[in-house]
Amino acid sequence: RELLPPWLVIVAGLTGIVLLCVSTKDVPITPHRTKYGIVLDAGPSRTILFIYQWTTITAKTTGVIRECSSCLVQGLGISNYSDSPQKVGKSLEPCLNWAQKEIPAEQHSQTPLYLGATTSTRQLNLTHPTLSDGLLAALTVALKSSPFDFQGAQILPSPDEKAFNWVAVNYVLENFFKYDWRGQLVPSGKGMTGVLSVGGTSAQLTSRVEEGNQAPKEGVRLQLYGQTHNVYTHHCPCHGTDQLRSRLLSMLIQ
Repeated sequence: RELLPPWLVIVAGLTGIVLLCVSTKDVPITPHRTKYGIVLDAGPSRTILFIYQWTTITAKTTGVIRECSSCLVQGLGISNYSDSPQKVGKSLEPCLNWAQKEIPAEQHSQTPLYLGATTSTRQLNLTHPTLSDGLLAALTVALKSSPFDFQGAQILPSPDEKAFNWVAVNYVLENFFKYDWRGQLVPSGKGMTGVLSVGGTSAQLTSRVEEGNQAPKEGVRLQLYGQTHNVYTHHCPCHGTDQLRSRLLSMLIQ
């Protein structure tokens, strides 16, 4: 085995000494600022408060978010307070107080707060519009009194609600984008997944209309992660869980 030349060992040693003696300074890395948002999902039987979190990182101008925590509002859905709307705000207070502890105080005034009401409130608006208007007014008063940046309480049209479900499912499945081995956002290269929502009285199939095909009138056009998506929902009445249960019971009786 050959030994290293003495002069090479001396040079290597001197280089190491110089490197140890030279003062170094850590270069600070500016962290991405974390932002928060609150969504109240007011469904038929219950209301859930979700806290979302994101940074300044975007994927083709669309934000990259994640759900960090949630709070189940005690009691029934908001439509059940139509006869006593003054009580609906009280039912939200525990979760709103919890959210104030979860989100840094200095960001409360910059945290957007939304409420979206769905099926039962939409039905209430069709049958008793005065009651639904009073309910939304009471919700607006209650949510405006919170320290967050209230953006509105509204009844979601059915196509919008199903389109949001479609976005959520495909987002979780990483169909819009994915992280590569370097931790950078890149297109996923996967196709979009259709979503079948089964309710009590009906089912809805939500999917994307391929480019070149004419979208139905009830479709929703979305611009996400550098792509345009035409999303529509096909309703299947009498294919809900109630009808399935009735058919199953009929078969068992027979």
